[in-house]
This record gives sequence, structure tokens and C-alpha cells, in this order.
Amino acid sequence: MGRKGEKWGKKVSWYEGNVRLEKVPTEKVPTKKVVPAWKEKVWGEETAKGKEKSRGEEIVSIDKGRGEKKGRGEKGRRQGAGRGEEPAREEPIAENPGKGRVHKVQVEDQGRGQERKRSEEQARGTKLGPGREQEKGRGQKQEQGRDPETGETRYSTQTLGRPQARRKGQYREKCGAMFPASPAWPKVRVLQVLWALLAVLLASRRLRAFKDFQVCTWHAVLNEFHMVGKEGVEDRFFEQKPVDKVNKVFQTLVDSPIDRNEVYMGFPYYLKINYLCNQKLSQDLVRMGHLTGLKPLVLITFQSPVNFYHWKIEQLQIQMEAAPFRSEVSEECMAEEVCSMSWYTPMPIKNGSVVMRVDISSNGLGTFIQDTSFHVNINGFLKRNEFDRVLYAVGEELYGLAAEHFVGISSRPLWYTVGQAPVLILGGIPDEKYVLMTDTSFQDYSIVELSIDSCWVGSVYCPHYGFTATIYDAIATESTLFIRQNQLVYYFTGTYTTLHENNRGSDSWVRVLASECIMKLCPAHFPDNGSEYVMALTMGKNEGFIHFGTITDGQVSFEMLPKSWSVCQQIADNSCTIIWSEYVAGEQTLLLLVESGIAGGSYLYLIISYNIVTNEMAVVSEVPEFIPEARGLEFLMILGTETYTNTRMIARGISFNPYNNLVFIWGNFLLQSSNKENLIYLADFPKEQTIKYIARSFLGNMAIVTETEEIWYLMEGTYRVYQLFPSRGWDVHISLQQMQQSSLYASNETMVTLFYEDNKLYQLVYLMHKNKGKLVKRPVPVEKLLMYQQYTTHHELERKGNYSMLSFTNFCPFSVMRLRNLPRPQRYTRQERYRARPPSVLERSGFHTKSSLAIYQGLVYYLLWLHSKYDKPYADPVHDPTWRWWQNNKVDKDYYFFLASNWRSAGGVYIDMDSYEKIYNLEPEYQLPERIFLDKGTEYSFTIFLSGQGRSYRAQAELGSAFQMHTQVDVGVVLADPGCIEALVKQEVLINRNSVLFLITLKDKKLCYDQGISGHHLMKTSMMVNVVGSSGFCFQETHLQPRMQGNLLVPVLIGCPPGKRLAFDITYTLEYSRRQNKHYFDCVQVDPEMPCFLFRDIFYPFFLIQDLVTGDSGSFQGSYVLLVVGGGPTLESIRDYSKEEIYHFNSPQDKTNSLIWTTRTTRTTKDSAFHIMSHQSPGIEWLCLENSPCYDNVPRGIFSPEFFFKVLVSNRGVDTSTYCNYQLTFLVHIHGLPLSPKRALFIFMVSTSVFVGLVIFYIIFRLLWPLMVKGCTMLRWKINDIIASDSYYTYTSISGISSVSSVRQSRQSSIASSRIEEDGAEPREAMEGQLTTLASHLPPPPATIMPPLQGPS
Repeated sequence: MGRKGEKWGKKVSWYEGNVRLEKVPTEKVPTKKVVPAWKEKVWGEETAKGKEKSRGEEIVSIDKGRGEKKGRGEKGRRQGAGRGEEPAREEPIAENPGKGRVHKVQVEDQGRGQERKRSEEQARGTKLGPGREQEKGRGQKQEQGRDPETGETRYSTQTLGRPQARRKGQYREKCGAMFPASPAWPKVRVLQVLWALLAVLLASRRLRAFKDFQVCTWHAVLNEFHMVGKEGVEDRFFEQKPVDKVNKVFQTLVDSPIDRNEVYMGFPYYLKINYLCNQKLSQDLVRMGHLTGLKPLVLITFQSPVNFYHWKIEQLQIQMEAAPFRSEVSEECMAEEVCSMSWYTPMPIKNGSVVMRVDISSNGLGTFIQDTSFHVNINGFLKRNEFDRVLYAVGEELYGLAAEHFVGISSRPLWYTVGQAPVLILGGIPDEKYVLMTDTSFQDYSIVELSIDSCWVGSVYCPHYGFTATIYDAIATESTLFIRQNQLVYYFTGTYTTLHENNRGSDSWVRVLASECIMKLCPAHFPDNGSEYVMALTMGKNEGFIHFGTITDGQVSFEMLPKSWSVCQQIADNSCTIIWSEYVAGEQTLLLLVESGIAGGSYLYLIISYNIVTNEMAVVSEVPEFIPEARGLEFLMILGTETYTNTRMIARGISFNPYNNLVFIWGNFLLQSSNKENLIYLADFPKEQTIKYIARSFLGNMAIVTETEEIWYLMEGTYRVYQLFPSRGWDVHISLQQMQQSSLYASNETMVTLFYEDNKLYQLVYLMHKNKGKLVKRPVPVEKLLMYQQYTTHHELERKGNYSMLSFTNFCPFSVMRLRNLPRPQRYTRQERYRARPPSVLERSGFHTKSSLAIYQGLVYYLLWLHSKYDKPYADPVHDPTWRWWQNNKVDKDYYFFLASNWRSAGGVYIDMDSYEKIYNLEPEYQLPERIFLDKGTEYSFTIFLSGQGRSYRAQAELGSAFQMHTQVDVGVVLADPGCIEALVKQEVLINRNSVLFLITLKDKKLCYDQGISGHHLMKTSMMVNVVGSSGFCFQETHLQPRMQGNLLVPVLIGCPPGKRLAFDITYTLEYSRRQNKHYFDCVQVDPEMPCFLFRDIFYPFFLIQDLVTGDSGSFQGSYVLLVVGGGPTLESIRDYSKEEIYHFNSPQDKTNSLIWTTRTTRTTKDSAFHIMSHQSPGIEWLCLENSPCYDNVPRGIFSPEFFFKVLVSNRGVDTSTYCNYQLTFLVHIHGLPLSPKRALFIFMVSTSVFVGLVIFYIIFRLLWPLMVKGCTMLRWKINDIIASDSYYTYTSISGISSVSSVRQSRQSSIASSRIEEDGAEPREAMEGQLTTLASHLPPPPATIMPPLQGPS
């Protein structure tokens, strides 16, 4: 193997940047492992960094041929192979660059698991030997050293070609810069071989751990509902109306557990999911993942809205399982089952939420894929034109990215409402009305030319020196964008139907404050009282005033503050200038940074507090005129007795964090204050630099950008400021990235902005590569930079016999840090989570169809609809929103499963009722929650397990006591508001494990909050746990990237937690009322949703405290006030009562005879206005006195009167057991109301009169009926007799005697028949006698004269 035999070594030491190489003779010794103690890894928990001042061992030797290596008992293993703990690498150090051979290593950054081909490499003028390996692709190398002539530290950035991606024997010097705005890096003249060695040592372990498999990441895009299955389609998220095409599919499910009478809707978008390996999409790998059981799990978190008066505040999540679906391919597909596929889930939308975070993870089967988190927000600034194209409503979208818009341009801050702004906007492009807009936090972006008028209205009172089209300030809120161009201010409200009841979107940019000269816009990072805010600083005629803008539901209004005298007038300085304004959320206070002139032409900076409610203003502190002399200290308390330098303090801005109450004043200095009065000077920041802007995560981290584009880092609560760029740590990191050919780095790059997202620091950088530019978002690895910087600063090479050993100084006071005994998170985080799985398809391949995906859409939509409708006053028998969905079909569960098992389910899908549920028992993770909510007296406790470095414990004897163990590992707890919360720390030493346990309990002190609605007006504070001496020195090695340890910050929100409510326990109320009243009578028309109560029965109301997050539901044991605030005889006629009416209808002090109800409870409020009731109260007796609205109620129909009472129940001011102001308004249906005495008497008299009249009429009728019948009969006989007589004498009959007899008999029969029909009760004999008598009275018939017969003539 190459040249053997002759070997020589070197002793290398590092002292203040100088490298000393000394040639020493060596003999061939076995190769030993070079793995420092800090490389020990504890997977899933923390990484042990090794014992304090531990030493690693390594042979630093140079072969004339190829070096040999062994490790962990394995021989002959080639470089780059293996996992976990790896063998040491032999690193030759060349004395004369260009003549010696170098032995390369493969360096690969964490998170990039690409397999690299390795090739042979040779230094200049040297031919490569066999077996040499090199990473494929281009790289970039940075060098650092000291100029031997000047002693200055120099930097070099060199772009290497493909055959030069590894370290070479000869280095070329090239001057490059990361940011054109920063000074050029000096050239390097001294070879820093040790830097490359450190890079190898720091990255080699991760290389081997990730070599044997490709690093894959999830990739997701949005597809519209009708575009599912289309390849290469990515839609923008702006449609907000539900899709009604889903209901047709549900009508085909004739034999399934769903109710087909319900209306099922769908969401307008799907989330299409694939995964990329090595940043490339391979359908072979996707199919392999599907066949091995891989399924993406999608967790969507909805952000709570700003206006909590309009929408309910809740922390809602829904977890879905993606469904596989065959993609439609244009080319001919030769596969039997599938050529191209993806996974799909519905992309749900919730009213009141426009910001959604998506977390994608694996189900644990198939390919290992890292979890991915990103934001999918609704872009309300888009519109669809007449050609069905999606365009920006704020201007025209540009598709070209010109280099002159970014190269050489200074970076600018990104301002927005933290956690609420769905669309971010960034200006600062010189001489153009261009802005960058994004709804994915710059994962993708658009360049938009704004359609504003750009009027120039400069005047005497507005001293502008010239006109420019540059957008200087840009601020994004939940639904509105603000920009400033010159002295002009514009705003544009997006179209968000999920936020506003009606469409309040703007058609064009609206210009405000037209008569003002606006110098600067200042953002308010947090909403307050249901609104967002923006501040406009003026100059000219109204200098000293602030225009305070309020945004509520998209409506913008401005108010000039102070309301009376200007700030300059109140401090008696007419030449003052307000240079910054910061809104303090929760206190309704403005912190103003005011520049005031003093004698000699210099300036004094004042911190002024102004309350916008009381209009009170006060100077809280003064910034010193000169920068103090720190004399080597990290920080210095400003007391007025310090020694100052000759450098004046120039303030530029002020920033406030409402969670830890830390105020930072920045300029060419950095001041910190925790109470706005006492200032602390942070001496690590150099006075030669000037801060341009700061970026805060508001979770304990802060990044600083200077005028020269330097990046500094500060962990809030500490006093040490770290320089991230330029730094030695950055040089190591950039070298590793260039060696891996990372697409996120280039030799020519310009930073556009720096911002935090989910407590991670990101850069938006413009990269130039081969005359092509692109804009990328990349993370700033703060932990890596600090770790690299620590290792490159504190290390040395020591001679150990025949070999040299590289050792590092570990300043971390512990080796392992773990969190234990964490409580279940939902009680404190208030996260409500639902689970929804796709319906099972009856297809052997497992692929879904468009119909089954539509059914999935409808089921998820209906699940969220049930959640939104569950907040009703009457409590269900089962405390779960999904109970009503399946309550009637649970008994047939086995039947539906039987149909699916035999492939007979309708529609080809099987809906499992257990797949759509609410989760109440989430398990804790091994980290503190994102935030915690504390109710009155609530406690949160956890345990920290720390393993010390070396001998961290000692026994100490005290007088009169036994030996006690004392540890050198200490934990400090810092509370932002110690008057409101308290922390108790209990220590337990584990001697046998060289460890210590700290039990930390955080408790609310019941002092700083009154009562409020659930989720409203919460008080922001925080708790920070710090292991003493760990800041910036302790890191946890994970499989993704290093993570800082030793500092834990938990935001705490004090007040009534979201997700708690008061509900009317109708089930127990009915049961208890039936038991106490011995009966229960419901209304005639029964309403199962609103049972009736009888007026004369005692009403016993009971209430439940329901926790929508944990599923707990118990009887409300506190006190409350019950008031009737409205009512009416029908649901349609219910009206709300005035305050005066409410007092008269409910107060026991009423003297107007207007009470609606009363109770035997004697406890009343302090003013004796109302009764105070509890679950032990004797009940309510309905009165409805004379002047009450339920008095003298007219009944409808024949049933008793009814009345609907609108009842308000509240515990505010009477219940001291909770911070929650439980307010419940519900209807009580009362029937059987009594009538007024007058109306009752009137009804009684009328009823009695009618009854008596009816009785009399009946009696008379029964007595006179026979006589009346007889009289009527006689009358009819006489009438018939008269009629018959008239007929007999009027008409002459020519008939004979026989005819007369026939007529007589016929007449007699007719009369007799009439009599029989009219009075059938008379006997037949009487009838015949009457007929005989009547016939005897008839006159004899006249004689008939027959004419003589005449014969023929």
C-alpha cells in the first residue's frame, strides 16, 4: 500500500491563532481511536459531551504511501464505512504545501445524507495514487490565519472545482465576501491545517451514520379539488368557500353508518404528499414506500384568530392519514398496477383561522423519512380574473429576478404580527415599487410591483430631499398590509371570508394620513384586546405626535397621540424627535425612544412611557451620553458612577418582549432592562459596530444585524453576546457545506433579511452562481456555529509518547441532561386534537379513487362542523362532539364490518366509526411544551436529570450533623413576574450515578389576575430554567442537528385557559326535579332538545364545567349569579331586556312588583342587588309578578300559557376558585303559567255564563221538544189542508165517480204517509182513525154529467 517503512510525525500546538509544526521522530504504533468524549451520543435523549477536560487520542502521522487505520477491533475497514462510533482517521500534515500527499476524508453535513462517490486526488504537481477518495461535486473552502507581516487575521473563500473538492496540498488565495455590504475579507497567507482536521473530526461521525441510506424529506403541494391526480400541478391557497360536490357521492352510500339526510360538504383543496431523496423525486422509491406500508401522517394546527370577541379562542389540531392515489400520467404506462402515485389528504379550513402549520411524519413503516414542518396559509391578496387565472390583487406579479435588485443592497427587517400574519411582505428594493410576498414563510415567494399612485406631496412641513419609488417600510398583519413610500402610507385589506362575516377586501391600495409627513412605520408584534396595531412616526408640523393605527376585522383607523400636548412639549424640548415606538401588549402602553437635544449640539436619549387609556406620560429612564468602560466585564449595571469612554451612544431602536419583560435599547451599543428603569450594558458587543435591526423569537433567542451585515446572537436572560458571522465557527461550517456541494451556499451571496420562525433562525439569501441568481431560505445553525467556535478556540495537541493527542476543553458543567416526570400536556397546552383516517377502499391494491377521496373530504368537513357546533348551552349526555354522529349506528357496527369483510359495502368504501374521534390522552414528549396555561392556583411540575462532569459532588460535614452531599451542578430559575408566579426547586443527589435530580414546581400565586372569559386577556409571562455555566457551552447531539442545552424557557399564560366552558346539565336537572317534585310534566308538544318545566314546580338548575381539551366533565361547585335577561311567549318573540329591566326582574331589592323569580337563598352580592346561588341552593320559585313580562300571558289555544326565559349564569365576582368568568346564556321553557286575577275572573265569568246558558238551553230543549214537535206537526197538517182545499175547488175534474174515489184514497194515503214519516212514534191505529175522521169531513164529490153519444150523421 504505497510507500512504507519511513514515517515521521509532528507536534502541533495552537496558541492564539499560530500553528507551530515540529518534526519529531516516530515509530510505527498501532492506530488508536480518535473520538473525543463529547462525541458520545445518547439517542432519543441527550448527548454526553464527555468528562470535563477529557482527552481524545490520535496518531498524527504521514506515510510516504497510504496511511493505515484501525478502530474498535476492526481491521481493513475502508474509509467512510460503518455506523455509530467510528475509527479514528489518520491525518497527515504537510510541512511544505505542494510536495506532500494529503489523505482526504469524506465530510458530510448533518441533515444531508447523500451518498458521495469518492475518487482519487493529488496535490499540485503530484499524481494521485490508487485508492484515493474524493467527494463528488463542487466545494468551497475558507481559510483563516494570521498574516506573518501584519499579524492580522485573514480570511479566504475559494471555490473549488470537481477534482478539487478536498483539501489540496497547495492553496490558492481568493478574496470573497458573503455580503457585499460588509468589508472584504483579508487574504490568508498561513496554512491552517488544523482547521480542516477539526472539520473532519466534527463531521466524520455524522458521515458514517448517514452513509448507508439516503436522507429523504417530505414534499407537499396544494391541489384544487378538481385537480386531484394531475401531475406537475401546484395551486395557490386563496379559495375559502366549501365544495358542494361531495354530497352527491354520499347519496350513493345506501348501507353505511352515515346519515344521508345530512348535507356533506368538502374543502376546496387537497394536500398532495410525496417524498424526495437527495432532493429528487423518484417514483420507484415512492412505490417502494407504498408497498412496504409507508403512510404519511399529517397534523394540522390552526392558529387562533386575533379578534376573540368574534371567534372562539382555541388551540385546535386535526391528525389525518394520507390516502394513496394513482396519478394521471400523460405518457404510456407499461406498469400493471401503477406508474406514478402520491398521497392525498384534505386541506381543512376553519373559520377564524388563516394561518395553519402542517407537520408531516411517517407511520414508522418503510423508508425512514425525517419529519417535516411548514406553514400553509390562506392568501387573501389573490384574485381570479375573467380568464380563470390567479393574479395578485395588490399589483402585478413579476417573473424575472434581476441581480441588481439584491446584489450590493443592504438587508432589511421583516415585520409582521407574530404567529398571525398569513402573508409576509418585504420591501427595500431600490428605486422600484417592488416587494417580496410569500404565504409560506419564504419557502416560495413572488415579486410584485405594487399598484400605488406614488404621488409626491412634499411641502415646507415635509422636508424630503428627493423622490424615490422604494418601499421603505412594510408591515403584515392578519388581514392587512401596510407600506410606506417616501412620506406616504398605504394599506390593503385582503379578502378573508373565514375571518370576516362579509367581504371587506380592498379593491386597491388605500392611502391614509394624506396630510401628514410620515417618517417611519413601527410594528406592534403582538395583538391586544382583539385588535392589531401599527404606529406611524411623523416629522414636520406634527413632530412629537404618533399616529396610532388600530386594525379590527380588517377595518383600519388612526388616532393621533398624545391627545393633548405633544411629547416634545411635555418634556419641554421643541426640537425633540421620536425615533422609535414600541407597543406593550397587555398594558396598553407605548414605549417611546425620544432623541432630545442638549447643550453643545449633542443628544440625549430618553425612554418615555405613555398610557393610551389614561393619557399619562412619564420618563422611565435615560440612556447615558457615552458608552461606559466595561474593563473586561461581560455586563455592567448603569448606576451613574461608571467610567465612560469618549464614544457617544447613538440609539436606533427599542424592543420589548412581553413574555420575559426584557427591554433592549440598541444602536452602537446594547442595553438591557427587565423593568424599563434599571439599565444593564452588555459589553461583548463592540462599540465600533452599529446595530441596524434585531430579530427576536420572543422565546428566548435574539439575533442582531449590524450596518456592516455582521450577525450576532444573544440568549435572552444572559449577558454574553456571540458573533456568528464572521467567525471561526462560520468558516468551519461554510467549508463543510461547500465540500458537500450544498445548494444553499455560494461564494457570492447577499443577505436579504434575517428572521425567526418557530424559534429557529433563518436567512433569506440571494445566491449568485455562474451568473445565475436565486433567492433561497436557509437556516442559520446557531448551535453548530457556537460548537465549532468553541472547539476551534479551546483545543491543543499534546505529545503522548510516540504519538500526539488532540484534546478539547469542555466547559459544559454536565454530560447528560434529561427531562422526566412530565405531566400529560393537554391540560396545560390546551391543544384539542381530532383524528381522522381515510375510509377503507375495497380494492386489493389499496389505491383510492376520486369518489373515496371526496368521501374523505366530507367526513373531515363534518367532523370539524360537529366541533364548531358542540359549543351549545345544553350539555349532551356524553361529553364528546362525535357522540351524536354515531349514537344511532354504533349498535350496527358489526354489521357494517361484515359487509366490508365480504366486499359488499356500498360505494366500494368502508367507513369505520372509530376512525373519527377526539383524542384526550396525548402522552408527553421529552421536552417542555411550547406554552402552558395556568388557572388560579394551578401547578406545573417536572424533573431535570443532570449527570455531572467528572467528580461533581463532594461530601461536606457540618457542625452537629452528618456528612451531606453537595453538588457543583446548580440550576437557577428566573421568573419574569415573581409577584404572580413562584417556583419551588427540590434537589436530590444520586451519588451512585454521579447525577442529581431537580424537581421544579411552577405555581400561580392567585394575585395578578381577576376573572375573564375563556382565552381572553391572558397575562403573558415566562419561566426560564438555567443550568449555571451552561449558556453557549452545552449542546445535545441529535440525528438531525445539535441542540443547545442548559437553558429552558417556557412561556406562561395566566388566566382562564381556552377550552373550558359552563354547560346546563339538563339530564341531572330533570332527574333531580322529578325526584324533588315527585312528578314531571313535559309540554304537550315535546322537544327533546329543550324539555319543559312546570311553573308551579320548584326549578333546580345544575351546571357542568366541561373541559373540551381533556374531556373532563364535572358538576360546577362554585357560586354563581342567575339572571333572566330576556324572554318571550314564543321563540320568535324573545327580546333582550335593558339593564334597568334586568334589575327589576331579578333583584330582591325590587319595589316595583316586577320579580320573575325568587329563591330562599339569603346570600346576595355585596350591593344586595342579586342572589348568589350554588349547586346546594334550594331552587328557584317562579313568580311572574304584576309588572313582569310573563305576567298575564294570553294562552295560545286551549293549553296553558307558555314562556321562554333567556337566562344568564355568571360566576364573575362571586366565585374565587378560578380565573374563569364562566358565562352561560340558555333558554328555559316554562309551561302552565297562571293568569292574572282580572283575566282569570273575566274568563271565569264568561266561562260560567256560557256553561249555565248551555245547561239552561239543554233543559229547555229537552222539556219543550215534544210540544214543539207536536205544534210543528199540527201546523204542517193545516198547511197541507189549505193547500188541498184550494186545489180541489180550483180545478174541475171531468173524471167519473171512480176517479174521484181514487183521488180521495190517494190523498188520504199521501197524508197518512206524511204523518207516518214525520211522527213515527204514533201508533198505527191512531193514524188510521185520524184518516177516517178526515175523510168523513170531506164534501161529497160533484155529479158528473155525461154528454150524449152522437151517432154518425
